[in-house]
Amino acid sequence: MQHTGDVLVRVLATGTFDLLHPGHILYLSEARRLGDELYVIVARESMIRHKPKPIISDEQRVEMVSALKVVDVALSGSESDIFDPIRQIRPDIIALGHDQGFDVEQLQKELHERGLDCKVVRVESSLSCSLCSSGKIIKKVLERYQKE
Repeated sequence: MQHTGDVLVRVLATGTFDLLHPGHILYLSEARRLGDELYVIVARESMIRHKPKPIISDEQRVEMVSALKVVDVALSGSESDIFDPIRQIRPDIIALGHDQGFDVEQLQKELHERGLDCKVVRVESSLSCSLCSSGKIIKKVLERYQKE
């Protein structure tokens, strides 16, 4: 844990977290190690455009992420501006997952232009297990139950 005097370091992680799997746990655990508090923004279905819509509802995904002991606070993302919850949370560090499509430098620039002073860090750790993505889990379920 990193302390700046008596000030806590607040880390923010983001994601869809549709079907929780070991890759999510690794990402959130690595993000938590960057500071003292871990806030997690769970993307709203209405804002997800880069992959298929989640199977699990917005509310259930927030509830599941909230239940993880590594997470201090989980909340739904904005329905209009991804920067709104960042303004509310005021993180010191934003931790991006290894496979999240954001460009670190571009995001850092956009945050600075909006008066948000936080560091963007990419968590490079990842897992290569057979079911370490929601997509792989869905594919496995379909394979298993389409045979019946």
